[in-house]
Amino acid sequence: MKVLLVKIVRREERRYLSFRYVPVKEGKRYNIEINTIGSFGDGIGRIEDFAIFVPNTVPGDMVLIEAVEVKKNYARGRLIEVLQPSVDRVESICHVFPSCGGCQLMHVRYEAQLRLKEQLVRDAIERISKLEDVIIHPIIGMSSPENYRNKAQFPIRLKNGKVDMGFFVPNTHDLVDIQECHIQHPLINKVFKDIKDIMNTMNISVYDENNHRGLLRHVAIKVSTSREEAMVILVTNGHEFEEGKEIARQLMDRIPQVVSVVQNINKARTNVIFGPQTFVIRGKSSIEEEIKGLRFRISPLSFFQVNTLQVGVLYSKALEYANLTGSEVVIDAYCGIGTISLFLSKRCKEVYGIEEVPEAIAMARENADLNQVHNTSFFIGQVEKVLPSLYNKGLRPDVIVIDPPRKGCTREVIETIATMEPQRIVYISCNPSTLARDIAYFKELNYITEQIQPVDMFPFTSHVECIALIQREIM
Repeated sequence: MKVLLVKIVRREERRYLSFRYVPVKEGKRYNIEINTIGSFGDGIGRIEDFAIFVPNTVPGDMVLIEAVEVKKNYARGRLIEVLQPSVDRVESICHVFPSCGGCQLMHVRYEAQLRLKEQLVRDAIERISKLEDVIIHPIIGMSSPENYRNKAQFPIRLKNGKVDMGFFVPNTHDLVDIQECHIQHPLINKVFKDIKDIMNTMNISVYDENNHRGLLRHVAIKVSTSREEAMVILVTNGHEFEEGKEIARQLMDRIPQVVSVVQNINKARTNVIFGPQTFVIRGKSSIEEEIKGLRFRISPLSFFQVNTLQVGVLYSKALEYANLTGSEVVIDAYCGIGTISLFLSKRCKEVYGIEEVPEAIAMARENADLNQVHNTSFFIGQVEKVLPSLYNKGLRPDVIVIDPPRKGCTREVIETIATMEPQRIVYISCNPSTLARDIAYFKELNYITEQIQPVDMFPFTSHVECIALIQREIM
């Protein structure tokens, strides 16, 4: 009887502990003060310590909101009225903000954006990694934060017989037709306007994602800021694309800086933009960029940092953290087209780059030849598979540089890195949350994060890049 009573009491305790009073009801309106921002740029206010996420608000705003979604631990609100604006709130320079989903912080003074992003990094490290002794440096911003992007990808729709191009409303596939974008390079805006004009004078078959019919799906534009040249990628839902030749001819006649027009074929019913096949319609197969004396050829599908001005800052800090003397063996994991590898190669004995995209590895090797760099080796494959293979062959790097996608590193990758016992790890991250998670696991494996440098690679958005210096703990 006593055992049964204890079980009943414990069950009731668990039921009580699992219940949490929620002071917010869906559909009701509330006055709240916005205190901070979340990782996706939404302002966060609180009622009785219960968090409410509200898009298009600024810390310091007093706002009237309507609760549109209520969960056990948080709610989402819709901004009804700004009752008292924050000192950091400004008028957006973009006429389609906030409908367009490209930027989240167009209404926030730039100095405040930097402060908020730095705090995002600090909060992630404190909340997720639980590490207390990490030095987090002040964020490095831009002196002129507009028109910094060197790449844009525009979905296309046909509306009332007219071609619309732009970006999607957040969390939808509703297209916002735009005339220009304030964070894109001026050459991208010029190419965007002219290609839109050209397509509206032609009978272009435009893709409809609802029935998977139509031909032209996306237009992507890449530019070289050092050479003032552009590449246009026309993504189609099939091979036959005779109109592409006329688009390329007219566009290159109008804008001499357009040196490459290519067709990418994506016949899959998917949200992924690019397909596996690419063909040159007219001009060159790549464009060329120059950063700190190094030249890089950029192909249609290869990854290159979108902010050319800040990439030099980012990679200079990576070199500083690597602390190379000329004798080291270095691994550059997730190396892309070899940008970081070539920066590292100047100051070390040998660099091994790893990347799973074959086109990127081919371009990395071409970039090494272009710069007459002879101490690099590049391997195609997933990092979690190539790293163990290199270890089993006896490779013992002194330094490992990792620049993974937003999802961060797998445990397998982290464990293999620790097994290889490098003296230092330089971790470049575009997601403070996964960085914080990964450095906590590195600590379990006797690798201590000493310092983190945030860099603003993406002004007017909620994204922030970080570089972490991780040192092996001597036992």
